[in-house]
Amino acid sequence: MKLCTAAILLLFCLGIFTVHTAKGSASSQSMRKVSCVTLSTKQLNVRTLVSYEKQKVPTEAIMFITAKGIKICVSPDHKWVQAAMKRIDERRAARRR
Repeated sequence: MKLCTAAILLLFCLGIFTVHTAKGSASSQSMRKVSCVTLSTKQLNVRTLVSYEKQKVPTEAIMFITAKGIKICVSPDHKWVQAAMKRIDERRAARRR
């Protein structure tokens, strides 16, 4: 009888630990998401850009990521931004071949 009670208690503790661990992982991942609040007005050097992300909230923007991991937000309305995105996409496609 004592063994059964101990087993149930152990399962209960493991269940609480599992739920707590999963909840902590999910919430920490959502906190890492970076969003653009202010937009840069300067034109960036396309050669230093390795990636980009599109964003709609809180403001519509393109977040460029440099080779050093720096994230810079710009307005998607500029022609140079569209050209830079196209160039990054072309580089990605060339690597896949």
